[in-house]
Amino acid sequence: MPLPSRVTDLGPFELLLSIARHGGVGAAARSHGISQPAASSRIRHLERRLGLRLLDRSPQGSRLTEHGALVADWAKTALDAASALEAGIASLHHTTASRLPVAASLTIAEYLLPHWLVRFHARVPGTTVALTTGNSDDVAAAVLSGQMDIGFIEGPTVPHGLSARTVGHDELTVITHPGHPWTRRRGRGVSAGELAATPLVSREHGSGTRLSLERALRAGTGVPPAPPLLELSSTTAIKTAVAEGVAPAVLSSLAVSQDIKAGTVVAVPVSGLDLTRALRVVHRSHDQLFGLARDLVDIACASAEPR
Repeated sequence: MPLPSRVTDLGPFELLLSIARHGGVGAAARSHGISQPAASSRIRHLERRLGLRLLDRSPQGSRLTEHGALVADWAKTALDAASALEAGIASLHHTTASRLPVAASLTIAEYLLPHWLVRFHARVPGTTVALTTGNSDDVAAAVLSGQMDIGFIEGPTVPHGLSARTVGHDELTVITHPGHPWTRRRGRGVSAGELAATPLVSREHGSGTRLSLERALRAGTGVPPAPPLLELSSTTAIKTAVAEGVAPAVLSSLAVSQDIKAGTVVAVPVSGLDLTRALRVVHRSHDQLFGLARDLVDIACASAEPR
């Protein structure tokens, strides 16, 4: 049943109740943070809407009529119910919003998310972020199923049923053992075709890093890349394999910058290949981002660009 048209807006009734409580329009207006003329105008509009005279006005001031007192008394019940409704809704927000389920691909979880969470907890202290990590396919599946509110992925595609927003960009870097022949090419590096033909130490299927590389190689060479020499699900394990001379690898620049500085691996330039990629946040298409999820996404967008 729809609300009767005369009581859909409770604001003027709240003002009328304040007049009854404070004994005049001026004091009621001050309690609502509005001017006395504005308060008088709202009461006159309410009187026209109800078809009743609610105030007796005189040079000495205004007071509630008999009808006005009755309406104010009845309005108190409705206003108390509205306050209870608002408090109940707020309590639900507090219960659910104090915990934010998030999924993130490994690179983002390890190298970007910690910085975002420092800012997030400064903005909304006392909130628990329940983080699950996995490859980009795992993250997308968790969000699609409703297990996670939002997810951060590195893959070049967004699955059907998810909406995406770019929060930053990353660049893939070819790394090798310091003694690998590619390091002795005096800045020439490796061509896209040679990289595509080389079995690499690679992430597993479903990894955003692997999918981004494979798509870039197909676009740059027109041929599918060689099967990996070794598949590993850990970025650290891949870097260890490269440092021990197993084979080259391609990883996020975020993941290898410190290893390159330490000299355990060497970055090799690639010609004829675009290895930049977008980092995205995803959520279910029929959901809207609000509350804590929106706060974290805003922080990510403001600070996710690689330094």
